[in-house]
Amino acid sequence: MPELPEVEAVCRVARRALAGRRIVSAHIRRRRICLPQTPRQVAAALAGKRCLAVERLGKNILIHLEGATLTVHLRMTGNLYALAHPGLRPRTTSAHLVLDDGRALVFDDPRGLGILRLGRPPGPVGPDPLSREFTPQRFAEMARAGRSPIKVWLMDQRRVAGLGNIYAAEALHRAGIDPRRLASTLRVSRLNRLHAAIVAILAVAVESASRAYRRPGGFADGEWFTAAVYGRDGLPCRRCRRLIRRIPQGGRSTYFCPGCQR
Repeated sequence: MPELPEVEAVCRVARRALAGRRIVSAHIRRRRICLPQTPRQVAAALAGKRCLAVERLGKNILIHLEGATLTVHLRMTGNLYALAHPGLRPRTTSAHLVLDDGRALVFDDPRGLGILRLGRPPGPVGPDPLSREFTPQRFAEMARAGRSPIKVWLMDQRRVAGLGNIYAAEALHRAGIDPRRLASTLRVSRLNRLHAAIVAILAVAVESASRAYRRPGGFADGEWFTAAVYGRDGLPCRRCRRLIRRIPQGGRSTYFCPGCQR
């Protein structure tokens, strides 16, 4: 599943494609992507609207139009990119928007699990880790009130919006924190170190993903971001040479080094 850096890269592509453009028409091939709305409702609401801004909220891409907001969630295999002509769209397209310059913004989704709906995403979300609201002070205050293991807490979108499994594990390793530690037991100094690790790792990962998404439809797994622990169970830690472990947490796999994460 695309994580925050990949979604940010796709958001940048969509922002460039839609800047100042008007949507001539919208075409939705898979009905389920806009449920409980209908393709006709969504298409009618988008036709003729000019794009005002494109932003990312966690793993959601919000396309702000005149009088409407369109939310896109990529889910497992979704991607957004522009093509010179609508007729060039692939067979795996779930929806496409015809723009006033003749191009098309394509929502390509081989597995068809993505979401494209009118309105903002439901439910409360925490601060985005790449936003100004994600301060060390706010992060530490929220974490100190947490009642779950720090890795599970980080994955709760109500606490930190968009932080996924890969980068939560990588940030905890960089900060030297055992993912099983209860969030509430961590000192502020260690939480500050974790905050800095999250911001630094995501900055590198976003640039990595952005380079991989420069080519239309080019979706590269991992790009040039090098994982320190994720997916490396049984291999030696590059820092202390202890073997990386994998444990289940919150229905996901957690990777960590028992030597340098305490």
